[in-house]
Amino acid sequence: MSRAYYHAKVADFIRTPVSDVLGQLTRQHVFSLEDLQRNAWVEEIQILKRELASFPQAEVIFEYSIPRVGGRIDVVVLHAGIVFVLEFKVGESDHHRSAADQVMDYALDLKNFHKESHQRIIAPLLVATKSKRASASYSLAPDGIFEVVHSHANALQRQISEIINRHSVEFIEPEKWINSIYMPTPTIIEAAQVMYRGHNVREITQHEAGTNLDQTALAVLKIIDDSRRNQKKSICLITGVPGAGKTLAGLNIANQIHNFELTQHAVFLSGNQPLVDVLQEALARDSARESKIKKRDSMHKVKSFIQIIHHYRDDAIAVEAPPFENIAIFDEAQRAWDESSLTSFMTRKKGVRNFNQSEPEFLISILDRHPDWAVIVCLIGGGQEINTGEAGISEWFRAVKKQYRHWDIYLSSHLNDSEYLGDQDLEHLLRGINHQYINDLHLAIPLRSFRSEKMAAFVKSLLDLQTDESQQLYRDLKSNYPIVMTRDLEQAKTWIRTKARGTERYGLTASSGAKRLRNFGIWVQSKIDAPTWFLNDKDDIRSSYFLEETATEFDIQGLELDWTIVCWDADLRFEHNQFQHYNFVGTKWQRVKIEQRRMYLKNTYRVLLTRARQGLVIFIPHGDEKDRTRLPEFYDGTYQYLKSIGIDEI
Repeated sequence: MSRAYYHAKVADFIRTPVSDVLGQLTRQHVFSLEDLQRNAWVEEIQILKRELASFPQAEVIFEYSIPRVGGRIDVVVLHAGIVFVLEFKVGESDHHRSAADQVMDYALDLKNFHKESHQRIIAPLLVATKSKRASASYSLAPDGIFEVVHSHANALQRQISEIINRHSVEFIEPEKWINSIYMPTPTIIEAAQVMYRGHNVREITQHEAGTNLDQTALAVLKIIDDSRRNQKKSICLITGVPGAGKTLAGLNIANQIHNFELTQHAVFLSGNQPLVDVLQEALARDSARESKIKKRDSMHKVKSFIQIIHHYRDDAIAVEAPPFENIAIFDEAQRAWDESSLTSFMTRKKGVRNFNQSEPEFLISILDRHPDWAVIVCLIGGGQEINTGEAGISEWFRAVKKQYRHWDIYLSSHLNDSEYLGDQDLEHLLRGINHQYINDLHLAIPLRSFRSEKMAAFVKSLLDLQTDESQQLYRDLKSNYPIVMTRDLEQAKTWIRTKARGTERYGLTASSGAKRLRNFGIWVQSKIDAPTWFLNDKDDIRSSYFLEETATEFDIQGLELDWTIVCWDADLRFEHNQFQHYNFVGTKWQRVKIEQRRMYLKNTYRVLLTRARQGLVIFIPHGDEKDRTRLPEFYDGTYQYLKSIGIDEI
């Protein structure tokens, strides 16, 4: 499919009859063409023939593809080195905010992911053809994107002239621009939606620093094929740095199997309820909209593809038959429950007697019911354990040794890194297990923050008190990935609202232990509805945009926003040149003495500080001398520590 339905030099476009231009647009359109679209094209062509007549050397491009956003730009005009992005609302007399967000999203997508647009000035224009109002002034942001210019059918010539008279730069080669490398970095929600529509992950994850998502998928698919042909049972352990796309890799594998192998079936499982809820809702909404079916019907199909792991596990308790799927993909496998936690749950909640297995052991036993072959793909994050009762990756090895030595294990040598196993010895854990190292099972390039791949390293050094390294990384980060701090929550909200453009999503986040920020309206005990918070638009007071409801580490792990406010309470505070760990119980703070729980709290802030794709502001309150639970000294040390690293104040 062509990147553009039609493009030509304006001089040639003007000489071409309307019917011929319309004919080419129609031939390129792969969907059934409705009269509304045909009539809109005719009016756009007529307006542009008149309004672009003064720019015969310009290039006009109709219906230019934006894969990550999942749509096409109505019209792009390349002139005087400037990229004009035109969104037409034919017959509209008002410039609606949603339409302005749409054209700004196109401009941002080009600036961030379209190589030939990186260094270009981009002017998004919203053309409400029946409007009487048009922008008379133009504001250019530091990154080279204008604020949305409001236009109408008779204002385009004047507005384009005024912009090029002030900002004309080097000529753009049309063919080079049209065929530019497109290197999108989608959110996990966007990626899941695009893949679910039948696209390959390669189309939506090209990355200038390189990524091995595709190689990882090929490595796993090869193991699956080998296991099927040779009637074997295998476990693949996929590791990756924070934000490297482990969840995306798992979804990609499951989606490829669903699309291309009717005789094989895979299910994507996660114990992360908010992630599953958000992905299911996003895919169901998108599928219903695309297929014009009821959402409840599309949800039924989606739930066969993505499931909460607890439901899958519980369904297996009552039967002994093998599951429908030979392939199960477990997200955040290091967070599976240990034996004590699962046994207690099964006894108390499910009434299962004589149960004595950890979650890894039980899940292996479910897939082991297949008499021929099965594959488990474990997606493993480092430093991600945030809850009591999480077994860690070593439990998978223990389970295999205990009863399932006929299973083979495939892994990368990076599993030996400290963030995965701590001080445990990998070779000791693997002793007596059939295993093979495959380098492509490690994802080394962060994708979450397309602006900087150093964010994960910065957060790690900050939490590990490696001040010199933190200072250097912050200096490297700040030009492309703003990180600032403030002691005024309203100032933080103002900052983040001014930074976000189009539909870029932002929200309030805080630790689940941040119980003394309630004075600021940050009430972590009140649980958000994750699909509503992550998916609903700016008009919904329950959405993240309103900055009223706060997501905790449990709500946001595995997901991301474009911009975040991280609200830092006294549960993790900097005292005597180190971080001290506290839990608020009843009416006072109590020191956390158990090392594992201190690790969980540290990981909580690791999760919160790595959720933003484009930048974040850290809010640390002043404290209150009259409130012994919010004394200034609980917060001042943390603020001074971050200040010593060099984090800018606003």
